[in-house]
Amino acid sequence: MTVVMEQATDRQASAADSPLGEEQLCLRELNAWYGESHVLHGVNMTVRRGELVTLLGRNGAGRSSTLRAIMNMVGRRSGEILIKGQDSMGLAPHRIAHLGVGFCPEERGIFASLSVEENLLLPPLVKSTGHGQGQGQGQGMSLDELYALFPNLHERRTSQGTRLSGGEQQMLALARILRTGADLLLLDEITEGLAPVINQKLAEVLMMLKARGMTIVLVEQNFRFAAPLADRHYLMEHGTILEEISAAELPARHEYLHKVLGV
Repeated sequence: MTVVMEQATDRQASAADSPLGEEQLCLRELNAWYGESHVLHGVNMTVRRGELVTLLGRNGAGRSSTLRAIMNMVGRRSGEILIKGQDSMGLAPHRIAHLGVGFCPEERGIFASLSVEENLLLPPLVKSTGHGQGQGQGQGMSLDELYALFPNLHERRTSQGTRLSGGEQQMLALARILRTGADLLLLDEITEGLAPVINQKLAEVLMMLKARGMTIVLVEQNFRFAAPLADRHYLMEHGTILEEISAAELPARHEYLHKVLGV
């Protein structure tokens, strides 16, 4: 953990010279329900362009529900959700995606009966703001770019999803989002059950995407994975935000987070 904290501090210092852009996501007093179950209680958070922000908390804290509420994939919502300045509360999930939002759920959502390349050719293009090399208005990453980013997928491009390892499935799920041209990424537990070498690759990809100007909200139980990557952390408990912690504050909050998260 000490090494992670030092890495986080070094990463924060190196990012200080890169000013962040305008707000890409703003939640104001967001409440959400699954049926009669009230799962989010007045969530407030803001994410600016080029930031990587994590939602921390124990299982059941409301982190995944927050991502699903942003995508209008819960039973009922109240409050305000602004995506790139646009009120999205009245939009269907596919309309939210067309604002340039890519959601990678914990279950990954790839088409198991299709090959890797068929999976990559299926996603429709969505509206993107054109930040970064290789992405313009409505233009996602090309197959060549994705295969360069994930060499494993190139090697397995003719393999069905059912024949992929867990790590390869996760790479494919992320690659499918990048194919659409989305530049606001909502990623839910992308390292769960994966080997450390795969997690290291995913960390490298996330930092590359962040350098390209993409905005990332990461729900992650593996705090050792998330800590060196993030600019800020929102700590959740019982469906609400307890506090916001910057990367620079992490070393001083080690014991507190260990107690709250059990890491």
